[in-house]
Amino acid sequence: MSQSAVSKSLGRLREQFDDKLFIRSSHGLTPTPRAIQIKAELGHVLHDIDLLLSSKNFVPLTSERRFVMALTESVYPLLLPYFINNILFQAPNITLDALPFDKVALERLQNREIDFTITGKDIKEDDAELTLTPPKGVIHQEIFRDSLCCLVNAENSCLQQEWNLKTYLTQRHLQVKPGDDKHWLLDFKLAEIGKKRDIAMYVPDFNCAANVCAMTDLILTAPSRFSDHIASRYNLKILRLPLEMPKLSYNLFWHEHMENDMGHKWLKELIISQCSSIIDGTTR
Repeated sequence: MSQSAVSKSLGRLREQFDDKLFIRSSHGLTPTPRAIQIKAELGHVLHDIDLLLSSKNFVPLTSERRFVMALTESVYPLLLPYFINNILFQAPNITLDALPFDKVALERLQNREIDFTITGKDIKEDDAELTLTPPKGVIHQEIFRDSLCCLVNAENSCLQQEWNLKTYLTQRHLQVKPGDDKHWLLDFKLAEIGKKRDIAMYVPDFNCAANVCAMTDLILTAPSRFSDHIASRYNLKILRLPLEMPKLSYNLFWHEHMENDMGHKWLKELIISQCSSIIDGTTR
């Protein structure tokens, strides 16, 4: 559209909504609160129109659809190998847009800005209320279970001591903190018995944490399967977590409004079926 056509369209929209919609600022045009509200609601409307106009049939072999997924980082080495090749084989022309899982991922899922997320969720609902509770309309299904362990530098002096909860808590720790969430279920469980970890450094992801762990005496608490994957790369030693903890549960999340979308259903069922071998195996 030409600049004049955009101006005329904006004028009509301002009259229609009885709002300026955009105002000039030092940074250019800034949306008003009403424009931001319209944008959020418009996403739902456009999605519903897309579903209305698109064919009920989804043919993976010929589809050029783009799927957006927010994945927690440990999904890449642990879960992606189970389904990525099947996806690309069955649908060679689709595009997968993988984003990092962050604090707004589930909100974006609820707003239908993304198709799926995969991240951890505590198994017991009472525990999940402390760490991660999906918003209304978001459905989830477990696809993998894991447990926690500890990673330490191969030269760490704690290896010369008896490894128990007291030793664990006298050490300084690394904490992976995606977004603004500083606390794991582990910290809530420690608090229940009047204990806490001495966190020396917060890092955004486990790969960064393993790198720092290799060059310091800090203790890294991490998922066991991820630790198996990363330990040899950084010459780290794996120790058991000296505290009884529930298993970790990796879940696939999606919005209930996508249930009738055939392409979405195809990808969802493929991921779940390919990961079923892990659930049925020894990881429980």
